Amino acid sequence: MELQDRSKELQDAGIGVAAISYDSEDTLAAFAERRGITFPLLSDDDSATIREYGILNTVVAEGLGPNGNDPAVVADIHKYVAAAVFDSPQLRRMINGTPFPGTFVLDADGRVTARYFEEFYRERVTTSNVMLKSGIGLSPIAAIEGTSAHLNFTAYPSDTVVTNGTRFSLAVDVEPGPEMHIYAPGAEEKGYRVIGFNMAPSEFVRFEAVEFPQSEIYYFEPLDEYVPVYQEPFTLIQEAVVNASAETEDVMEEVNAITLSGTLDYQACDDAICYLPVSVPVSFTLEFQNLDYQRSSSR
Repeated sequence: MELQDRSKELQDAGIGVAAISYDSEDTLAAFAERRGITFPLLSDDDSATIREYGILNTVVAEGLGPNGNDPAVVADIHKYVAAAVFDSPQLRRMINGTPFPGTFVLDADGRVTARYFEEFYRERVTTSNVMLKSGIGLSPIAAIEGTSAHLNFTAYPSDTVVTNGTRFSLAVDVEPGPEMHIYAPGAEEKGYRVIGFNMAPSEFVRFEAVEFPQSEIYYFEPLDEYVPVYQEPFTLIQEAVVNASAETEDVMEEVNAITLSGTLDYQACDDAICYLPVSVPVSFTLEFQNLDYQRSSSR
């Protein structure tokens, strides 16, 4: 549904969307009508394309075979397949032939330029996150805007609604003030504070490393030193993943919102003065929806 919700933004960016799954044409047609899907849903009911792309979930067939009770196979099932489906003979047949779920990004010549696949079957990158990481302009939602003596910033989540396994991002658009520069990775070697998120630990969310854009080298004449900085507007991306482990699933059944708190830390200088490090409080509240079992597809 997120693809449908973002379809106009994708279209405005010159991007077409299609989803492919092993479901039959009738099943996909009924799904499209029920959910109001307007982009193409492609049926690969014999999984030929899934096999050609090398994304067939072979763990499914292995779990149905003679070695299905082998501890190593059982471990793979828990990692790559919804283990609960093996309790139902009907669901076993239904999922055989499914792909590892993910997203391919193709250029105008049909060449794959990026792909987003997760190792754990319940972790899924969102459409909004793919757009953000691909440099496609997002309409900031639930944004936090701030101004200091050194910069203006807008912080926002790629998604305001998440579920078990959602891989999303917290982003901050930063505009340094006139004649200001903000320190980038590498500047810590000179004793400066590099800009970045410092998010408090969460029992529900795992934070990945911050993704920094390309910086530039600045010559700071008062100290006769060269340091990496940002002087033009830039965006930081803090990727995060909602916990999808079986251990926390029961706890999260009672959760309807996740609040993530932390600080945006940075240090700025102008051509003459280096200012003290600054920490700006930031907080994001995301709606949480419990995950229902859904049949896999690849986009």
